[in-house]
Amino acid sequence: MGGTLQAAIEQVLDRPVTLVCAGRTDTGVHAWGQVVSFDAPTGVDLSAFRDSLNAMCGPAVVTRDVAVAADDFDARSSATSRAYRYTVLNRPVPDPFLAATTWHLHRPLDLSLLRLGCDALIGHHDFTSFCRKGPPLASGEPRSLMRRVTDARWVDLGDGVLRFDITASSFCHTMVRSIVGTLVAMGEGILRPGEMRGIMAARDRHGLPAVAPPHGLCLWKVEY
Repeated sequence: MGGTLQAAIEQVLDRPVTLVCAGRTDTGVHAWGQVVSFDAPTGVDLSAFRDSLNAMCGPAVVTRDVAVAADDFDARSSATSRAYRYTVLNRPVPDPFLAATTWHLHRPLDLSLLRLGCDALIGHHDFTSFCRKGPPLASGEPRSLMRRVTDARWVDLGDGVLRFDITASSFCHTMVRSIVGTLVAMGEGILRPGEMRGIMAARDRHGLPAVAPPHGLCLWKVEY
């Protein structure tokens, strides 16, 4: 998404830009509420600018709104929280119209176990067990994988569609998909919800279920 949008912005403005994105969207991950920031010349017609970007990038990439921000605004560092959604289609027969945005699982999941597994996630914790370690800081120190999760819940949308909603101060690489993969194992009865605290305390991914596929994940909202 970033490369496509950046190329379109540079073409419309006829100048190079440095695009800053609010949240990570790996290959295959979707975004409904992604926020980007960049320096632009004064006097840009915002409505015409938005329409030009949509004509060039749509329908795969759509600009929903454009606004002038404060000089010190940064889409990533100014954010106070981010919300992701992961959608599972849990029924025997897949749906071709949902295939691109849901993880299809034909084995029945126990919704009560999925929800119980969320309890240990709430609060300020070390999520090393669910994160891919990034490069160290310039000082050589490892990056902190402490995150504050303020909400984590499963919602039954009906007809076998289950959605996992999670909100946190920020997320580390693969964190949501790793959590979903572990919760699904609990919903299948492979793991017990009570094991979640021990999994987090171990600070080790070894032996955990595989991460959920990327196409079920969506960056839903960014707060400032």
